[in-house]
Amino acid sequence: QVQLAESGGGLVQTGGSLRLSCAASGNIFSIYAMGWYRQAPGKQRELVAAISSVGSTNYADSVKGRFTISRDNAKNMVYLQMNSLKPEDTADYYCNAVIATTTARYKVNYWGQGTQVTVSS
Repeated sequence: QVQLAESGGGLVQTGGSLRLSCAASGNIFSIYAMGWYRQAPGKQRELVAAISSVGSTNYADSVKGRFTISRDNAKNMVYLQMNSLKPEDTADYYCNAVIATTTARYKVNYWGQGTQVTVSS
């Protein structure tokens, strides 16, 4: 079993910052890509940022220059530093990771439960 646990969401004013964290735990053999997605009310879930196992990153155009994704492979953690937040960033943010477990050495896509980010105008 693998669990992804997000933290760091909350309410912030326009222009403020938040840092999201996601911890992967369980019988992990290897973690491949990790990322953050978000889903606003009435909208589809969208990719915000992703990072490969060797640190290559990609971002949604809407967050480039404002958000930074990073990971700590030793701690099985992924982070999302969000600066210059806008009301349109309001959404539930989900951690995602591609993980192979010790019992099943093939890649499986895992999701966290989500953390809410609200940016007030």
